[in-house]
Amino acid sequence: MPRNIYGPDHEAFRESCREFVERTLKPRAEEMIKDKVIARDIWLEAGKQGFLGLDIPEEYGGAGIDDYRFNAVFAEEIAGFTAAAASCFGIHGDICAPYIVHLGTEEQKQRWLPPIASGEKIIAIGMTEPSGGSDLAALKTTAVREGDNWIVNGSKTFITNGHQCDLAIIAARTDPAKGAKGISLFVLEADMPGFTKGNKLDKVGQPESDTSELFFDNVRVPAENLLGPEGMGFIEMMKHLPQERIGAAAGNIGNAKQILLETIEYTKQRKAFGQPIGTFQHNKFKIAELVTMVEVSEAYIDDCVAAHAEHKLSPVDAAKAKWWSSHIQCQVLDECVQLHGGYGFMNEYRVARAWRDARVHKIWAGSNEIMKELIGRDLGL
Repeated sequence: MPRNIYGPDHEAFRESCREFVERTLKPRAEEMIKDKVIARDIWLEAGKQGFLGLDIPEEYGGAGIDDYRFNAVFAEEIAGFTAAAASCFGIHGDICAPYIVHLGTEEQKQRWLPPIASGEKIIAIGMTEPSGGSDLAALKTTAVREGDNWIVNGSKTFITNGHQCDLAIIAARTDPAKGAKGISLFVLEADMPGFTKGNKLDKVGQPESDTSELFFDNVRVPAENLLGPEGMGFIEMMKHLPQERIGAAAGNIGNAKQILLETIEYTKQRKAFGQPIGTFQHNKFKIAELVTMVEVSEAYIDDCVAAHAEHKLSPVDAAKAKWWSSHIQCQVLDECVQLHGGYGFMNEYRVARAWRDARVHKIWAGSNEIMKELIGRDLGL
């Protein structure tokens, strides 16, 4: 079915994204997997093309686009090549940059947004802690005021872009007596004494994504690095999570759709018992089911993207999009592996890497169980 939410400008942008994938990402695929990182020059090229500053106003070096459909196109196209790159770029431009755009002082915007848009400074966000998981209100990292500084202690884990980040937005407890209302956000800079990074974590999938722990040992953070009002960190994180979740959903379906298209072509070429395997009734029916699942899911995600572009997407609908898209992605990719037979379990085949990479999507951006809890609460349960 036609996708009615995108116009000529969005499709032209889609072509630019595809060119970036073909020209810059694909030739470096094996290098990124081997080095477990997206090289700095790739970040700079993404910035040069304007992909990292879609939400950033033009006066700070960004594209100044107030139309989330462009963000969704970028998420789809990058995820169609590799979920890891979509994650890294998405955290940087689609998740972290809006915090500074919406909460930053004029001085903070002038200082941080231009190098974020250009790719000169890579940014991460530190929410998850070793003992907390999805329970953001229970974080243990602390920030204590001392004159013109805050002294930050604690740690974060599973941080995308963590190993090579130049900046990190960190959630810390500034008033233990106030619970969730005692959490604040800070921007830490990589050269601050006491701020150290762990080794790149050895993940099951998405090796191109540099993921690490962050440690804070009496890090002296200037008061001007407080991001937004003191004590409003948890509330602001809740406000920004729907964008993270709809971005993840767009990437999930974009990835599943692309790998399914490649699998369909494979079943037309691969022969068994003298005929293409796609012509066997079981496989034909299975592919029909998968195509329908992807297209029906895509229609819902498109509606959510359109709602978010008009600033009308609810947290509950974003939760539905996130859990469902990650569930469908894993289901579709598992069937694609099956259709490839033994080759589907070989790392040299994209389907194998995509299947492996997709599993974490049921966990991050809020586990699927947490998404269902949010939906259930909204139903009065």
